[in-house]
Amino acid sequence: MNPTASAPAGAAQAQASPSQTLSRGIRALEILAAAQNPMTIAELADAMGVHRSVAYRILRTLEDHSLLVRDDAGRVQPGPGLAVLARGVSRNLQTAALPELTQLANTLDMTAFVTVWDHQECITLVTAEPRHSGATVAQHPGTRHPINAGAPGIAIQSALTESEWNQLATGIAYRPEAAEARRAGYSSSHDEVIAGVSSLAAPVRVPGGRPAALAVVYIRSAHDPANVGSALVESAARIERQLA
Repeated sequence: MNPTASAPAGAAQAQASPSQTLSRGIRALEILAAAQNPMTIAELADAMGVHRSVAYRILRTLEDHSLLVRDDAGRVQPGPGLAVLARGVSRNLQTAALPELTQLANTLDMTAFVTVWDHQECITLVTAEPRHSGATVAQHPGTRHPINAGAPGIAIQSALTESEWNQLATGIAYRPEAAEARRAGYSSSHDEVIAGVSSLAAPVRVPGGRPAALAVVYIRSAHDPANVGSALVESAARIERQLA
């Protein structure tokens, strides 16, 4: 074997290997974002499956970039730097959607939001709650749920035909409800993501990207679901024109 010839191949393989440190840092942020309360370093290290010294080094780096902060007791939580990064995620979609979300939330008295498709999940990108309401369902940016559960996932699937969906080899079946949503223009669900909660959603086709969904979520409403669905379809169309 010629060692000189084999060196570049080995170097290329090393370059292609994922960074364990970067992966751990991202995992730490994911854990903190999902936590209900600030975590101690020991709790975070345990959740990551690493020694506390490893977790501490990662946290120091993230802290330097304001991606996490520590309180007076030393517990860690997401920092303001994450909000700065989040502003750049699907920036055009956020900008186009926010006025429509605000209008929907206040007109329908429901929480309105946009979800984007990420692997096998829907992630809430941006949300708006009605200004004056006694009880609404909170839907925070960054909230995740399986794409095969709930109206937003159905709406995202409905932006594609069953054949187009299957060609993507997602490993997730194309729901019959998605075909119905293609015909109606919007999807509906109840009790799928949160018990007792209903949702309606319309697909948003993003030029050069994966489809998203414009949705509302509620426990009960005096509005006719068909009228809400029509409002979502109209808002989604206006968002798409802004993105074109």
